[in-house]
Amino acid sequence: MQADLTMGNLANALTFESEETALIAELQAGSEDAFAGLIERYHQPIYSLLARAVQDRADAADLTQDVFVKVFRGVGNFHGESSLRTWIYRIALREASNQRRWWTRHRQQEIPIEQEMVESESGRQPMRLKEMLVDPAESPYDMALHKENRARVEAALSQVPEPFRTTLILRDIEGFVYEEVAEMQGVNLGTVKSRLVRGRAALKAILTAPAQSICTPEHSEFDMPLGEEAR
Repeated sequence: MQADLTMGNLANALTFESEETALIAELQAGSEDAFAGLIERYHQPIYSLLARAVQDRADAADLTQDVFVKVFRGVGNFHGESSLRTWIYRIALREASNQRRWWTRHRQQEIPIEQEMVESESGRQPMRLKEMLVDPAESPYDMALHKENRARVEAALSQVPEPFRTTLILRDIEGFVYEEVAEMQGVNLGTVKSRLVRGRAALKAILTAPAQSICTPEHSEFDMPLGEEAR
């Protein structure tokens, strides 16, 4: 029985690698259908990751588009050093890191998300967030949480400092194995495990603290599941 399972896992892995190799070849050949399929597969997971990483859903929507632009432009130079998924997530994490640095430099100039936006200098009309996000899928993490607890958990997660928060997101929410998380963050396994322990401890401390210590506004931006908001 164990041997059958092992052979089955090996067969599945080989099939996946074969399918991914074919997909990469199509992407590098400029196939629009292949790229559309790639976006359909990864749009919601990447958006969910970025929404939690940068804590601003409008920024996350823009960054998600930027990620796929970079994937489209860079896939010709992708040589399979990692899995395609790992490569895409690494691009997303780099975009999130760049966005956090930008926010730090321009904190005083940032417009509150509640403020009504006006037409930009480029002439682009303002757009409602729900009109920008069209993927209706809900992540496994969102489905696993009861609605009444989601806002509190998300608010607590947002208070976990970096880089522990991103490690928690990748390992405990997105479900990546330790090796993938290490590759995405450019660190060794020991660092990943250390960050995970500290991140989990921080999250637990926040969740077990008095309720008022968690900054959950009356109408939290996380009241609606990420997937539902993307309709």
